[in-house]
Amino acid sequence: MRDRIALPDWNSLARLDDASLPLLGTALLIARDEYPDLDAGQYDALLQGHAAGMRDEIDAIGHWALKMRAINRHLFEELGYAGDHDRYYDPRNSYLNEVFERRRGNPLSLALVQMEVARRLGVPLDGVSFPGHFLVRLPVDDGVLVMDPFNRGRPLDVDELRQRARPHLGGDAPDDEALSQILNPASHRAILMRVLRNLHGVYSEGGDWERATRSADRLLKLSPNDADALRDRGLGYLHMGHNSGARADLARYLQLHPRARDAMKVRAKLVELGGAGRVS
Repeated sequence: MRDRIALPDWNSLARLDDASLPLLGTALLIARDEYPDLDAGQYDALLQGHAAGMRDEIDAIGHWALKMRAINRHLFEELGYAGDHDRYYDPRNSYLNEVFERRRGNPLSLALVQMEVARRLGVPLDGVSFPGHFLVRLPVDDGVLVMDPFNRGRPLDVDELRQRARPHLGGDAPDDEALSQILNPASHRAILMRVLRNLHGVYSEGGDWERATRSADRLLKLSPNDADALRDRGLGYLHMGHNSGARADLARYLQLHPRARDAMKVRAKLVELGGAGRVS
């Protein structure tokens, strides 16, 4: 049976608020760009099976942290999900159907699997857009439990979180307030945009401008005024020889972000394209 879950329409996503944006459905919609015959219902049923196989056990556990430990054991030890340490930047690690099939993924895609299974079992697991590797978090009695999905759901203490954040914050470890802000739950929109940014980075680094441009275009379906996505789509169009599209996107980027660090380079590209290189 095909698509027992209804995938959203790309053109509807910008109108949905973050709470209404379906996480699994949109992640599979992203994958369908690369795998047009993808059967979304198959993967929804797979997740249901993952959860059903341990529902009685989870219901019998009283504490959130112990429930999560059992879920992690089921996913990472019994079912064999694991971080793809050997081919971290393989784009298959960002396509959820491939993650289900191969049982390999990157931190973000493994977090999506964790979150979907945990939530189906009544465990309120959220994602964290931590700098570097994506993490997950669970409220517990005395605060929040933060875990690393790329390393079998291993819990992380405050000191390790500070050290992980340090290289992304100019070498300074965040204080308590800054760390608390970093650990805020990520919205569905933020998670899905991070999936697409990862794909854009992999494809642009490899010179696959058709797929890189597609990833930037999909970002704009989620957030039409995202300046970086406009720039990235414009540069992708430029590489592909679509000069009119490049001109429109790069000009719009400068309107939204006139003091961007790369503004001079973007203006130079516009001049090359026959534009004025100035925006009001």
